[in-house]
Amino acid sequence: MARGRRRGWQNWAGNQRCTPSAIEQPTSEDQLVDLVRGAADAGERVKAVGAGHSFTSAACTDGRLVDLSGYGRVLAVDAGRQRVTVEAGITLLALNEALAGHGLALENLGDIAYQSIAGAISTGTHGTGIRFGNMATQVVGLRLITGAGETVECSEEVERDLWHSARIGVGALGLISAVTLRAVPAFNLHAIEEPARIDDVLADLDALVDGNDHYEMFWIPGTRWALTKRNRRTDEPARPRPRWQAFRNDVLLDNVAFGAMHRVGVRRPEWIPALARRIPSTGRQEYVDRSDRVFASARYVRFLEMEYAIPRAAFPSAFAELRQLVDRLGEPIGFPVECRFVAGDDIPLSPAYGRDTAYVAVHVARGRRSDAYFSGTEAIMAAHDGRPHWGKLHGQHAGTLAGRYPAWHEAQAARRRLDPDGRFANPYTDRVLGPINP
Repeated sequence: MARGRRRGWQNWAGNQRCTPSAIEQPTSEDQLVDLVRGAADAGERVKAVGAGHSFTSAACTDGRLVDLSGYGRVLAVDAGRQRVTVEAGITLLALNEALAGHGLALENLGDIAYQSIAGAISTGTHGTGIRFGNMATQVVGLRLITGAGETVECSEEVERDLWHSARIGVGALGLISAVTLRAVPAFNLHAIEEPARIDDVLADLDALVDGNDHYEMFWIPGTRWALTKRNRRTDEPARPRPRWQAFRNDVLLDNVAFGAMHRVGVRRPEWIPALARRIPSTGRQEYVDRSDRVFASARYVRFLEMEYAIPRAAFPSAFAELRQLVDRLGEPIGFPVECRFVAGDDIPLSPAYGRDTAYVAVHVARGRRSDAYFSGTEAIMAAHDGRPHWGKLHGQHAGTLAGRYPAWHEAQAARRRLDPDGRFANPYTDRVLGPINP
């Protein structure tokens, strides 16, 4: 097991940093067990990190940081039962490729594929599609390492109570070693991406959300326009965009030109509207491609993000208030507001627990002040019983969150059983879940 002592770590966005006592790079479960036991003997805490795409300090520690980048093998594929078991550090990109090789796919994904599977499920990563849950709803089994360094199997059939809670554990309900996921037969998506007037979108929103397998929209703050994405599951053969077009749209326009605009905008925010008008529009795009290639896209521009889950029925009111906030602030935002829709679930710490959910995500370029925008957004979402995405910026704490999660006590019971000494705690989990031993 590779190990480095006292070197710093930072997340993808660069807004979270820590200096662990050691950064461990295990390649086997035995090494995971040994390092947890060693940390317990030394009285140190342990945190795991995948791709570092969380914007919070969920992975930060002054104890032992477990880098899972070398722990990403596919352990088993059962094509007949449509199940796959993988090590916790496998990236979604690698997992998607492995599944495609067996004629399988995940039924829904978020919009990036850089994350590790453990990080994605632990923070409640989701895609869009009102008939589909977040990624953790696809988890049918977990292999966990407890704070004492013992291994525990949990699933729908074995240790069901632990499985029920640990699918979204915010990194505090044991160290995930392996994940078993429910897959589906591979499928293509018929994608239509086009701009639309935001008032037209809002007037027809229920039909758009219910009438498409996967629907999302990106409102451009301070304008009357949104970018919309409609994805329909299909048996049609793939008709992907030409490579030159995908490169132009996804890399040159959506990343290079967009990133340049925001680098200038950090120093001269008032220039953003004029610069944005100079970036050519990609216009309407229609194509058919493998599902994971449509769900996920490249993200090269560094930013900060806050995202809240609110009841679907509350979305029209909350979104109207967000538009009013942007008008009051009178500052060019530049980054779109992303709105997605998912099915409710029964996972105790899921932001979508017990209700069909609308997710509203706001962003600013790294380096720009976000205080008024983010705090104003948070106040709006909190007034609509909003629950924050566990991996994105927010100001909530256990006292404000416990009442928003009807099954909060179930997750806390699982946490006390798996980690009674707080081996996997850190200041972030102490804030949002409360100390394990108050």
